Amino acid sequence: MKDVEIDLKDSLKKFFGFNSFKGNQEDVIKSVLSGKDTFVIMPTGGGKSLCYQMPAIVSEGTAIIISPLIALMKNQVDAIRNFSSEDGIAHFLNSSLNKTETTRVKEDITSGKTKMLYVAPESLTKQENIDFFKGITVSFVAVDEAHCISQWGHDFRPPYLSINEIRDYVQDVPILALTATANTHVLKDIQDHLKLNNAKVFTNSFLRKNIQLNIQKVEDKLNPTLDLFHNKDTSGIVYLRSRKKTLEFSNILQQSGVSADYFNAGLSIDARWAKQTNWINGKTKVIVATTAFGMGINKSDVRTIAHPDLPEDLESYYQEIGRAGRDGGLSEAF
Repeated sequence: MKDVEIDLKDSLKKFFGFNSFKGNQEDVIKSVLSGKDTFVIMPTGGGKSLCYQMPAIVSEGTAIIISPLIALMKNQVDAIRNFSSEDGIAHFLNSSLNKTETTRVKEDITSGKTKMLYVAPESLTKQENIDFFKGITVSFVAVDEAHCISQWGHDFRPPYLSINEIRDYVQDVPILALTATANTHVLKDIQDHLKLNNAKVFTNSFLRKNIQLNIQKVEDKLNPTLDLFHNKDTSGIVYLRSRKKTLEFSNILQQSGVSADYFNAGLSIDARWAKQTNWINGKTKVIVATTAFGMGINKSDVRTIAHPDLPEDLESYYQEIGRAGRDGGLSEAF
């Protein structure tokens, strides 16, 4: 990989239809292709996914992309397949697949069809997967939404803290860590746990001029939230802190004539996929959700983000409102 000379702008046009890179995407891609550990801090909507999709496509072998949520993996794989005519170019490998589906994924990887394989951190601890990864050509390892190492790794998903062990059985490949958080403690935590080796760090501006922030002091939070979406055809997200409230708020929005649905981690995988897909495709306009919803989803036309409940912290708030206005159009956060 280190010696390969590639015309990245031609590849960008050919595979993604873009004429130019955003920010320092091109420098990030060159860093990965040169075999260096790389750390990318880029705002939500800044184009992080291209930073691993491009080098994966133009490199020999398969990139292993570690992603936190099954629904997120499916969304990203679907998006890649939409812009590619190559069958099997991207797959995910997780607990939602049956034995036949898992066998097909591994056959596509072994045959050289698959350039991107999305896995959850838990998949890296399974011996059958470890044995499989030892026998394939891995171009690099990308850790998407890397802040989850700090946010979740110390609590209910310990496998996040063991991601670096992939280097014990996948030798001499760079690790690319990507996050939209700017918290100094979290960034150090990520670098320590991934054991990045003299990583080249790329930081983009976090200013999103197209998102207007609004603060309203109200006695009743329900009616002002309804007013944001009533008689409007725009897409939005309402963030709440409890699963029960997502259902209650969603029902009230529906009764008021708003195309709305709810989403939280208590739903089955199939239900989450269906709800997420309907929202992405515009069949549902407003999704009422707990905090994880929207992570990594490339929906460009979200115009309104509402927080009737205070977010967990400033970092969470920044990420959640950043899911609006990915197309550069004026958007609002309330």
